[in-house]
Amino acid sequence: MTTATKPRQPLLQTALPGPKTQAIMERDAQHLSTSYMRPYPFVPDHGEGVWLTDVDGNTMLDFFAGIAVSTTGHAHPHVVKAVQEQVTRFSHVCLTDYPQEITTSLAERLVAHIEKPGEKWRVFLGNSGAEAVEAAVKLARNHTGRTHIISTLGSFHGRTYGAITLTGSKTKYKRGFGPLLPGVSHVPYPNPFRPPLGATAETCGQAVLDHIELLFSTVIPADEVAAIIIEPMQGEGGYIVPPADFLPGLRALCDRHGIMLIFDEVQAGMGRTGRMFSFQQFEGYGNVQPDIVTLAKGIASGLPISAMLAKESVMTWPVGSHGSTFGGNPVAAAAAHATLDLLEGVVKHEGCGESLMDNAREVGAYILAELRKMQAEFPFLGDVRGEGLFIGLEFVKPDGSPDGALRDRASMAMFEKGLLNLDCGEAVIRISPPLILTRGDAETGLAIMRETLAAL
Repeated sequence: MTTATKPRQPLLQTALPGPKTQAIMERDAQHLSTSYMRPYPFVPDHGEGVWLTDVDGNTMLDFFAGIAVSTTGHAHPHVVKAVQEQVTRFSHVCLTDYPQEITTSLAERLVAHIEKPGEKWRVFLGNSGAEAVEAAVKLARNHTGRTHIISTLGSFHGRTYGAITLTGSKTKYKRGFGPLLPGVSHVPYPNPFRPPLGATAETCGQAVLDHIELLFSTVIPADEVAAIIIEPMQGEGGYIVPPADFLPGLRALCDRHGIMLIFDEVQAGMGRTGRMFSFQQFEGYGNVQPDIVTLAKGIASGLPISAMLAKESVMTWPVGSHGSTFGGNPVAAAAAHATLDLLEGVVKHEGCGESLMDNAREVGAYILAELRKMQAEFPFLGDVRGEGLFIGLEFVKPDGSPDGALRDRASMAMFEKGLLNLDCGEAVIRISPPLILTRGDAETGLAIMRETLAAL
């Protein structure tokens, strides 16, 4: 059981933004890419656990973990030690050309969480989620000899050309960058709170499957579809959990037509939902085993590394057909090993039970329960959803439509009270803190949220 600790509070030394923050943001605006978003006036200086302190000395509670990246929090001593030790050995040799024990053993640890009896998997290591997605699409096309890819509306798969073509969340990611990757189609994501295709919360999963079959008979020949790529729990689109029967049904659909099933676990994977991969939450409802999985974000507690896992029977591309100069960097791999130590419980984090996955389940269930109490109190909270520490809070107007303006006001007010958070979807605040979040620190964050909601 996770033990409660005395709640710590944010410490705001200056009005936000402070003078040092303001000065750096002004320089940032002059010299960095105009494509960068700056939703909050915050310039970090250092972090400890689930707390981040800016250059003006303002200490904030981190409820977004750099978009679900900082799995073990900030400057975790076990991760720091692993990185320091690897840097003293070597920091780059190029995995494309030279095998290394640290990446070999990392691949072994990753596939151990997905392999079934009689089924072997292999790993390609890259630098980012987008790179893992690009590799997955290349592999699916190469293996099947087919070209078409199906993705979902509301999805986010990255910003490189192939990945952004697959993304279906915002047109601003695509405007002015065409032509994009050919042979890509999008279908609705089965959102129980906002069911597509005239369905209900209970039937939306089957409705999407029926829609895909309709496309196969009218628009897209099934035998030309290489893969369907989907987030088992959708991130950027609003932290959406699909109905339990959807992924088993999608697996069966792919099997009928010889289509590769790719699960994008970049945001919801690596223990965040309480299981190593989010699709494993649905294993009790039928076969949900994918053919390819993409990982990044939380895999190495902030160091850049990604992984594309595929069944050995699928990873049939020839030698030299794909690679990456920096992919599988040994320093990042060391951080990934240390992160897995904490996720698996090989190394314990004080106050977080047997493993960080256990902690994510327990603290996440507590946060969900408390937010649902708030939902009953505040009618503009239309939906509270999620698994583990993958939680979405959707704001609605009186008619039930998304209220993005109110969400934005709430998000900024929480920030001004010392809670770092981030939006997603049309009107959702995502809660994706480091997995070391204790119940005590969760209470602090929830108190800020309640105070904010009461003031709206």
